[in-house]
Parts: sequence; structure tokens; C-alpha cells
Amino acid sequence: MPGFAVSVVIAITSQFLSDHYGAPAMLMALLLGIAFHFLAEEGRCVAGINVTSRTVLRLGVALLGARISVDLLIGLGAPLILLIIGGVVLTILFGILGARLLGRGWRFALLTGGAVAICGASAAMAIAAVLPKNKHSESNLIFTVLAVTVLSTIAMIAYPLLATFIGLDPQATGVFLGGTIHDVAQVVGAGFSVSEQTGDTATLVKLIRVTMLAPVVLCFSLAIRARGDADNTGGARPPLVPGFVLAFLALAAVNSLGLVPAPVADLLGDLSRWALLTAIAAVGMKTSLRTILDVGGQAIVLIVAETVFLAAFILVGLHWLT
Repeated sequence: MPGFAVSVVIAITSQFLSDHYGAPAMLMALLLGIAFHFLAEEGRCVAGINVTSRTVLRLGVALLGARISVDLLIGLGAPLILLIIGGVVLTILFGILGARLLGRGWRFALLTGGAVAICGASAAMAIAAVLPKNKHSESNLIFTVLAVTVLSTIAMIAYPLLATFIGLDPQATGVFLGGTIHDVAQVVGAGFSVSEQTGDTATLVKLIRVTMLAPVVLCFSLAIRARGDADNTGGARPPLVPGFVLAFLALAAVNSLGLVPAPVADLLGDLSRWALLTAIAAVGMKTSLRTILDVGGQAIVLIVAETVFLAAFILVGLHWLT
């Protein structure tokens, strides 16, 4: 309980800073968590921090399913949906190729590629939950969350200006913003800063990218299991499909059938956001600043290249479709 309580306090503080000063809540939770790293080294908080960084994280990802429905996919039409899916898949493949060229491991490639392609920090934490652990796992996750949050904030400011300079119409601008910016909050901020139509379109496109989270995590999990690289605890084989992925899909299916009232869906969405915020605070406490600095400049090059690739792909796709 002490470790969980500290994580919750950091999450609440981060949200306060976000509400009053405009700083990204995830970034604040991460930085504040790192500042309290000493609590994760020894003492009464260690067990709670470990549980929060693992179990609460998976709960938050599972609850994201309440925001997804089939109607989201039908709303945009097949060409744009294929463009978005293509962006997700090709960005991950680009990350794998880029990691190999830069001498980085496949774990880091899947982590950064998935985070950039899907939904930033939330995707990074979901993917990290199924990747086999090694001594670099915590530092790679912290670096990825930090990098995608910073890049997403930069994109929130720069991409609307880029869309105006190129001459995209409001709907195309919404597709561009929703298809390229990493985190949901920054997508909403960028979209509605242009117009209400752009904001609605950007949010819709972003949620379709979030829909890709479960299939991508499932594919990663099956591929890791097939390679024989999955973590084994106590000699037991891990489940074929992670439980939190099944919960995500179940909630999405129930929501698609219209069985989840709007107030309940909103409540589950808020719970998901708070669970992820609390989990990233715990992950931050488990990682020292020194380990983040050890990730290296090649990691920065890779995640920036993935971000630029995704933006370029969506812009080229919009050019051909419009």
C-alpha cells in the first residue's frame, strides 16, 4: 500500500501541474517519479511500486477498450482506414530496420516503433508488458515514454503550422494530426486549435490508431512466444494471449454492441487515464536518471526517424487520396 499510495500522490500532482500550467501529465508523472527513485531501492514502498508499475499498468491498458467501437472504423471509410493501418504497420517495420542499422536490439525496435505508430506512452507501456525483460528494459521504457511525450508536444505546436503551410483542408488536417501525433491529449489540443471539424476528425483518427493497440500487442506476444523468448516464471509458460489484451478486446466488443452507456464509457476512460498515469509514476520511481542517459544518441536518432517517417507516410497518402 505505501508504494501504491506514493504513486497515486505523484499522479495527482502531475495532473494538477498539467491542468494549471499546461505541462503534459505523463511527462510530469515520469519526471516526478524519477525524482523519487530512492523509494524504489529499499524500504516499505518497494513492493507497492513494483505492483503498481506492472498490474495497474495492465489495468489501464485494458480499460482503454471502453473507448473503442466498430462505429469509429466505419466513420472514415476504407481508404483512410487502410492508410492509418498502413502507417502503423510500416512504422513498426521501419523501426525494426532502423534499429538493426543502428545496432539496437529488437526489443527496443518494437517498443519505440509501436509507441510512435500507435498511441505514445500508453502503447509503450502495453508493449513493454509483453516484451521479455533484460537489464535494459526499465531504462528503455522510460526513455521511450519521455521521448514520445516530448516529440508529441513539439508536434502539437508544429504540425498544425505545417498543415496550414501545405494547404490541407480541415478534414485532411484532422487526418494528418490524428494519424501522426503520438499521444491522445496532444492530438486533441492540436486538432481543436485549428477548428472544431479538424478536432473531431483528429480525435476519431487517433482512436482508430488506439484500436490497433490490441492486435499489435497480440502479434508481438505470439511472435515472442514462437521464438521461445517469452519470460517464464516458475517454469510455467506464459498465456497465449495476455489477459489485459483479452480484457481490452472484450470491452471494445461490448462497447461496439452499444451495451456500455456513455457515462460508464467516460468513467472507464477516466479510470484508464488515471491508472496509466499512476503506473508511469511507479515506472519512473523504478528507474534512475543515470540509466536513461545510458540509452545513447542512437536511440534518439531512431525514435525521431520513426516520427518523421510516419508523418511523411501520412502526408504522401493524403496527397494520393485527395
